[in-house]
Amino acid sequence: MCWIPQVAAEGWLIITRDSRIQHHRAEIAAVRESGAKMVALTGDDARTTWQQLEVIMSQWRQLEALAAEPGPFIWRVSRTSMSRVNLD
Repeated sequence: MCWIPQVAAEGWLIITRDSRIQHHRAEIAAVRESGAKMVALTGDDARTTWQQLEVIMSQWRQLEALAAEPGPFIWRVSRTSMSRVNLD
């Protein structure tokens, strides 16, 4: 998880395919401590590379808005929905 603070320092939006991110306490702590901005692609509609691209493009405007927001945060994103992950 040492890469999360490095990416956060660049101010980049992290996009991961970890659909179970809410269960990974060490990653959540790294996001919280580094002020990272993370989006986790979730659901059956994000299995393949092309499906992941479809999720990103379907939520493009919302992802752009998130990228402009200060961290820390993690959002679970599918083609049709977005929900915030509790960092506590």
